[in-house]
Amino acid sequence: MGSLVFCIHHKEGCKWSDELRKLKAHLNTCKHDAVQCPNKCGSQIPRVMMNDHLAFTCIQRRATCEFCNVEFTGQGLEEHAGLCTQEPIYCESKCGIRVLRGRMSIHRAKDCVKRMRRCPHCSREFSADTLSLHGTTCPRSPVPCPQRCDAGPFARADLESHLRDECKALAVPCTFKEAGCRFKGPRHLLETHLEANSASHLSLMVTLSSRQSAQIQALKQAVAKLSTNYTGTLLWKINDWTAKMQEAKSKDGLELVSPPFYTSQYGYKLQASMFLNGNGPGEGTHVSVYIKVLPGDYDALLKWPFTHSVTFTLFEQGTQGGQGGVAESFIPDPNWDNFQRPSNEPDALGFGFPRFVSHDLLNRRSFVKDDTVFLRVKVDPSKIVAV
Repeated sequence: MGSLVFCIHHKEGCKWSDELRKLKAHLNTCKHDAVQCPNKCGSQIPRVMMNDHLAFTCIQRRATCEFCNVEFTGQGLEEHAGLCTQEPIYCESKCGIRVLRGRMSIHRAKDCVKRMRRCPHCSREFSADTLSLHGTTCPRSPVPCPQRCDAGPFARADLESHLRDECKALAVPCTFKEAGCRFKGPRHLLETHLEANSASHLSLMVTLSSRQSAQIQALKQAVAKLSTNYTGTLLWKINDWTAKMQEAKSKDGLELVSPPFYTSQYGYKLQASMFLNGNGPGEGTHVSVYIKVLPGDYDALLKWPFTHSVTFTLFEQGTQGGQGGVAESFIPDPNWDNFQRPSNEPDALGFGFPRFVSHDLLNRRSFVKDDTVFLRVKVDPSKIVAV
């Protein structure tokens, strides 16, 4: 029994050491030794932690709620926590206000800026802090007529139609405003104005119609100019060949004319023509083709007579490269009247080939395909004189 021993709680920090026979007496006072809670909660607590246990964790301790000042046992306080009606808590609607738990339902129902409120006009729900802003744009909110007429108030969404169709105080322009009438007055006076000024309105419409006709004509000319061919080569596509051939055989002298084309942007203006049933010595047996010079915008700047070679080519369709066919060319004689500067739209045929291609050859070879024929008229570009 004389050997030296350490306290059984030396790992918890007890520094005691002595003879073994004195250990039991030491444990009766060792602050690290566990003893029964004096409140008889059933816990074994080291003496050094007893005060904390009695103050904070013992379920049999007596404690007072810091919010309502009611005394509870430790266990009762834990159950009371989170339920105390006097505890201030943040609003569940996240308005940022702290309210006593017991008044939360009243706050959320009456005071919370985030509570939901129904718009009295459109019945949609908004938070209380945005309802007033919604009121400034609500389509069903009643608003007075801005013209201060006797009608109204109107739902905001109906105000535009009221002003457009009904408001008698709104100043409206005359129905003939676009024609030039300058009247503008209350709607209820418009009908009187129209009745009293029908003659002047008719005159304005006549003037407007004339002006619009001139504008339309100018636009047509602009569109025609944009679509004009300035390349010196016309590729003339003739559709419905069979029907046109039958018509040509039933009517003497039926002539097809091509769209006009130019040798260059500021060059000669030309036009091709075709007699499907022939003309002159080719009548009834051949297709005849001609070209004539038309009056152009820049004739005063060009050299006359027109002396550039012209080639007619009727393409045979379906051949390799699409280059097969019949071609005829000529160079104008400077003495021919057809190629002097034209003073007006010429009545003559111009110059060409009355026996350009025979009907027999036309039927034997593939010049006609899908009831369509292609004729190219090409002016030799090496001899074009243009400014």
